[in-house]
Amino acid sequence: MAVIYSTNDVHPRDRVAYWREVMVKDLPRHEFQSHVGPAFHGTLEVGALGGMGVAVYECDPCQSKRTERDLAHCQNDDFILGLQLSGRMLAEQDDREALIERGSFTLLDTMRPCGGVLLTKAKLGVFSIPRQALEARLGNVGALTARAMPMHEPLVGLAAGFLAMLPARLGALAGPTGSLVEEQALDLIALAVSSVTSQWGVTLSAPRAVALLRLKSVVERRLREPELKPAAVAAEAGISVRYANDLLSQEGSSVERYILHRRLERSRQALEDGAQAHRLIGGIAFDWGFSELSHFGRRFRAAYGMTPGEYRRHARETAGPEGASACLAAAQVSTPK
Repeated sequence: MAVIYSTNDVHPRDRVAYWREVMVKDLPRHEFQSHVGPAFHGTLEVGALGGMGVAVYECDPCQSKRTERDLAHCQNDDFILGLQLSGRMLAEQDDREALIERGSFTLLDTMRPCGGVLLTKAKLGVFSIPRQALEARLGNVGALTARAMPMHEPLVGLAAGFLAMLPARLGALAGPTGSLVEEQALDLIALAVSSVTSQWGVTLSAPRAVALLRLKSVVERRLREPELKPAAVAAEAGISVRYANDLLSQEGSSVERYILHRRLERSRQALEDGAQAHRLIGGIAFDWGFSELSHFGRRFRAAYGMTPGEYRRHARETAGPEGASACLAAAQVSTPK
């Protein structure tokens, strides 16, 4: 694991504030409350396996909650898998509660309000799973969150045992090797979840599918980098640019066009998000990797048939449960050239 944080050397009066700062820095933003007051103690280790974030934390009883306000300040749309290494946790999302005990795990969607309560001193493995990678295997995961995946289920036990071994081995799993192990981990997770929820029809990794998912995960992770080039994306995915373009050609795209498409999509989502109405259009464009506002404006209009300003105004006028759909329907959507 690459980064280690601990309250060991922090004065008791500052421990809770320090922990809040650490957790917001390396995990999706959320609210935190200690159940033992200023005597709280915790340690956190953070690393990565391919495009999957890996963290292990051990701490005293506490509560975390991800609210609508937290969602408005975060662009992370991963799913979180919480693996209970010791102790007990109560996970909550969408009016569901699940008691997670040692060796079991649960999924939470970071794009919707959720929470967790550590009922005892506990150790937890947290895996940030790219949304695209999980949904490619399981389809709509919305109804599968905050459900206990108990270790007595054979496939859950197998997946949990595999995941528990990963944090100590991240140093030896860099580059293409790590990406391959990540795919195996995701396949095991999908099989385990489907065995508990009876959601059959799991799509497992085929060589081209694995390569395509890995390629898209790299793009998603590095989307904010203005200088991101197809060669860098392909190299990190462990394939050639030619093969990368061949994979995306099945979708009528290429690496360069896919990068542009995802930047435009992320920008469009920000423009129709009421919680980001205070942000300047230029700030949103630059945040998602565009280096010139005029270039962003031309590309946005070519893709959606409106300028960014017109799109934002239309989104405000059609705000409501079906606002985003109405705004998209009004736009002339096309694939970026």
